[in-house]
Amino acid sequence: MSFKYLKYERIENAVLLTFTNTASLNALSSEVIAEISEAITEVEKKASNDPSLRCLILTGEGKAFIAGADIKEMDKLKPIEACEFSQAGGTVMRKIEELSIPVIAAVNGFALGGGLEVALSCDFAYASDKAKLGFPEATLGIIPGFCGNKRLVDRIGKAAAKELIYTGRMIGAEDALKLGIVNKVCPADELMDTVLSLAKEMDKASPNSVKEAKAMLNLCSDNDLETMMAFETNKFGLIFSHQDAKEGKEAFVGKRKPVWAGY
Repeated sequence: MSFKYLKYERIENAVLLTFTNTASLNALSSEVIAEISEAITEVEKKASNDPSLRCLILTGEGKAFIAGADIKEMDKLKPIEACEFSQAGGTVMRKIEELSIPVIAAVNGFALGGGLEVALSCDFAYASDKAKLGFPEATLGIIPGFCGNKRLVDRIGKAAAKELIYTGRMIGAEDALKLGIVNKVCPADELMDTVLSLAKEMDKASPNSVKEAKAMLNLCSDNDLETMMAFETNKFGLIFSHQDAKEGKEAFVGKRKPVWAGY
């Protein structure tokens, strides 16, 4: 696929989507948001027909993952237009979050504002030791607008989220790791190799199991324990009807590598 601000490529079992608008530190304009939406739709189509596609990786070129939303564009927005911009961005974050395959953020540099919201929409994030993350919106007189408030609270708790958002503080990768915003910190020149190795590790798991687990895990933050127990019990029973459930157990008993059927 060809985009103006994104590079879309298949690398082994993953699609790598790279933000390439380095002149603006990969800022999220309306046009970029529309391209991300189109790319995610394409990945979903491919994943539904190709079980060998195991994950999507998001990263950036240059100094930034995504340095935030496009301030020059936002500066011209009237309130109703700002609502529409927020809705468009929020819809894309939801598409990332609900993609049927795992999404990994490879945070190579600045992940600020909307950039951090993209990272939080992913299943998890690995960060370069040079990465800087934060929500500077309050220093601009605005707030996170793509549901970053909710996702940050879910990830690190309300008090820690309030401190970051109220101060507009930018933190380094190690502090982001301590807070639980990222899962791992890597030397900058090892980030992509580490993430691609992680993607390859997913080949050991049933594609169907990962898909069902992701759908279940995404429900956890919005439902109580009793509700989740009912969902999980039902899904656990249903998954036994899938060929991979039989194949996985038989491969384990037979001490061989499983051959997964797919979705």
